[in-house]
Amino acid sequence: MRGLKPSLALGTIGVISLALWAGAAADRPGAAMATAAERFLNALDDPNRELATFTFDDPERLNWHFIPREREGLPVKQMTPEERSLAMGLLATGLSAEGTLKATTVMSLEQILHEMENNAPHRDPELYFFSIFGEPSDQGRWGWRVEGHHLSLNFTIEDGEVISATPAFFGANPAEVRQGPREGLRTLAEIEDRALRLVQALSDEQKAAAIVSETAPDDVRSANDPQPPADEPIGLSYAEMTEAQRDMLRTLVEAYALDMPARVAEAWLTEIRDAGPENVSFAWFGATERNQRHGYRVQGPTFLIEFNNTQNNANHIHSFWRSMLGDFGEPIAAAAE
Repeated sequence: MRGLKPSLALGTIGVISLALWAGAAADRPGAAMATAAERFLNALDDPNRELATFTFDDPERLNWHFIPREREGLPVKQMTPEERSLAMGLLATGLSAEGTLKATTVMSLEQILHEMENNAPHRDPELYFFSIFGEPSDQGRWGWRVEGHHLSLNFTIEDGEVISATPAFFGANPAEVRQGPREGLRTLAEIEDRALRLVQALSDEQKAAAIVSETAPDDVRSANDPQPPADEPIGLSYAEMTEAQRDMLRTLVEAYALDMPARVAEAWLTEIRDAGPENVSFAWFGATERNQRHGYRVQGPTFLIEFNNTQNNANHIHSFWRSMLGDFGEPIAAAAE
């Protein structure tokens, strides 16, 4: 996203209605984040503020993960009702309306796991942690994170502009709720179903290129690593697809991007367009049916999507979007030095 100026002309990688993007040029999510973070911090008492705040250069900023584990930051469980409202307000500045609904639904699945696992204490929809790195401002660099089981959202802001919104991780367990009052709920259905439709629409020759393994890996790669894996793209390229298949791939990529605020989503899609959609590849692993172990990658010069549904008899999803230019606002080349 570095240095990109948002443009409504998303070219051949994205076909998004102008109505969705109306007013996007005036949208400044970085400024909204600074205001929301400042209000949140000002509402905290000293002990809670100490838990929630870190220096920008603290190594904790890069210590992301999506598993249930001990975490730094201020948990929702420890907030007053007013503080919770302000924390959720901050969360909403980092996502679109659809993304906010997805994130809060991911959190709510912890209650289902709590009940399924005999009231296991580590399954708790209030164990999501808010962390602020540096001082929220329209000047200089700062960042923030919301994280807990199956959710990790990481933002870096510089001079009022969001320069990084990755890693962005969403998971769902159960992927489909199969009993109880929420039976039928599929939190991440869109990113699963769109990919399944694409792989099922490929010809036998295309499948030979796209399906790189008949066995799906056990999980996504590079969890907790500050930068994405550097492997070259594999699978079937965008250039080798029919126009109908390209439309399917575009809508799959957009399903991830549109979880973000409009300006961030547009920057992601513009990066892909500028780097050349013909350089994007789609790779599939495992079965091509929903209730069997499967996974996929979509990768181009600027981004990497990974999706995995293998655990709990293929009813447990992990998915992320990462920047091949560098997560956390840190260029990969600089991070490797």
